Amino acid sequence: MSKYKLLIQSASQIVQVVDNGARMLYGLDMKHIAVLESTDQGYSIIIDNDGRIHDIDLDDVINKKYKEDTFHHVINARGKSIIPGFVDAHTHPVWAGDRVHEFEMKLGGASYMDVHEAGGGINFTVEKTREADEEELYSSFEKRLKCMREAGTTLVECKSGYGLDTENEIKMLHVIERGRRNFGIDISSTYCGAHAVPKGKTAEEATKDVIDSQIPAIQKLRDQKKLHVDNIDVFCEKGVFNLDQSRNILLAGKTNSLQINFHGDELFPLHSAEMGAEIDATAISHLEEISVEGMKAMAKSKTIGVILPTTAYILRLPLPPVRSLIEHGVPVALGTDFNPNAYCCSMPLVMHLACVLMKMTLTEALVAATINSSASLGLSQDHGSIEIGKLGNLLILDTTKWQHLIYQLGCHDQVIESVIWHGDIVHRRHERQ
Repeated sequence: MSKYKLLIQSASQIVQVVDNGARMLYGLDMKHIAVLESTDQGYSIIIDNDGRIHDIDLDDVINKKYKEDTFHHVINARGKSIIPGFVDAHTHPVWAGDRVHEFEMKLGGASYMDVHEAGGGINFTVEKTREADEEELYSSFEKRLKCMREAGTTLVECKSGYGLDTENEIKMLHVIERGRRNFGIDISSTYCGAHAVPKGKTAEEATKDVIDSQIPAIQKLRDQKKLHVDNIDVFCEKGVFNLDQSRNILLAGKTNSLQINFHGDELFPLHSAEMGAEIDATAISHLEEISVEGMKAMAKSKTIGVILPTTAYILRLPLPPVRSLIEHGVPVALGTDFNPNAYCCSMPLVMHLACVLMKMTLTEALVAATINSSASLGLSQDHGSIEIGKLGNLLILDTTKWQHLIYQLGCHDQVIESVIWHGDIVHRRHERQ
């Protein structure tokens, strides 16, 4: 057996993002990242057999230190840039039945709530997902994970939420668990049984069902090691779950050791951000309608704001106030919001939209898609930067400057040469069929 799994040598640029063990960046620090560059020689990275980064240094230093050692794989990265694998902080990837017809309705002027009230939206997908068996759901889920990974994602947050009852939420969580165990990508699993109010129930009845039936059933499976669930989510929104109902659901999850990571202040200014900060939420997503008081509260609690550019873009919503969030000291992360309403697997595209539409800098977008999105899942101790001891989740870019991955709109498949996950080469551009 080789002593080390992988040696990447002679890279022109290694974008570490952070090199001091920082778990998240906010404010002005989001503009400054750690980058290794050399004009006369390249840099090398060694990943050990546990899939963790063992060493990073100039080629000459690495060659002398490891002269007699063996490597299972060696990659020559001359003229190339290396960045951390992306962390997609918010997705809904397990569902059946597309909603392309709704996309056409929205282009014709229908709002999100117009579609919802016409029987579409989440409840349409719930109906189709309940009808599908686990094998059908897993087959499409695996294809979506593959698409995400080819676009550079090595850790993805995956929600349930299209079951809305105990049986079907657990079915979805089993699908996510299979992906976590069997597919070469890291997954943070989120229970989102309060994604919508099921047909035939009131919001109060749905809240009671989530707290009294669904969470205990899921916790039993977690205790039996049959499910690995990390986070709890709720759609805190006018006409869905109000502030009190959302708080009660989230606290019930927290009691069962789930991280609070929820939808808030998307369509109406409900002060979800203030509520989330008060109960020490790890992250809140959307925030299109966040108040200044909410920004101050999140900055104080260091609750991470997960921004979803595809949602505002596709639904033609007001843009989340990203510059104000950063200026107030809120740590900002990014996610694709992959779902039937916003079908996007590409973090590079999300980063491009964040820069052009929301006025983030290229560096801020990279921070938001790596170390901060890792932190939004409570996983930045292992993900989100290229540092010794962290998991070897890397992208090798066919360019000397990492910025090309955002600059070249829609061309990530031309820029990303290799995706490395736990030191394994899980995707190579020339291997695409």
